[in-house]
Amino acid sequence: MIAALIGSEGLNGSDPTRSFSRTRTPDHAWGLRNGASCPVHAPQKTWRTLKGCNIANRQLIKERTPTNICGITFEAFPVEHSILAPAVAYRVSAGRARIFYAPDLVFIRDRASALKDVQIYIGDGATVTRSFIRKRGRALIGHAPVRTQLMWCAKEDVPRAIISHCGSEIVTAEERKRTAKVRALAAKRDIEARIAHDGMKVKL
Repeated sequence: MIAALIGSEGLNGSDPTRSFSRTRTPDHAWGLRNGASCPVHAPQKTWRTLKGCNIANRQLIKERTPTNICGITFEAFPVEHSILAPAVAYRVSAGRARIFYAPDLVFIRDRASALKDVQIYIGDGATVTRSFIRKRGRALIGHAPVRTQLMWCAKEDVPRAIISHCGSEIVTAEERKRTAKVRALAAKRDIEARIAHDGMKVKL
């Protein structure tokens, strides 16, 4: 499980064998507030912000260091998103399959390395076209629009994208219209894009 979501029963009532945390924000980490029955992996900067979580088996993921866990390789890439809740994205590889999971970000540091040979980019759906980026001092915080993330995919030859953690621009729109809008933006860049939904399964 990547990101332990909000849930009154800990990890949303699920029973994962491993959990990976990427930031402390409630939509990613509050499922850990009552502890976890499995090892939890996270970068040092994330652990520093999860002091209130009673997690017995804390495992450190070093940024930009591929780590093999149960036959799957995880590599944490730093991303810009928040000053108070520093985040990473995960490049996940198994055999020939490669995905990149980045549901909250302004931009990816070393994007070319992060997206090299990736088959599916799983990205931030907070906003589709309008800007949701602000500046605090020298830091940029917020969310890159879907349109911008699809441009990254096109530049790095990533053929497919799944949009997750959707904001009001997507969730309040009629399903057919929101799907058509995202697919149209992707088609302009020769990318196949879908909006994530509960129970979604994907073949690589």
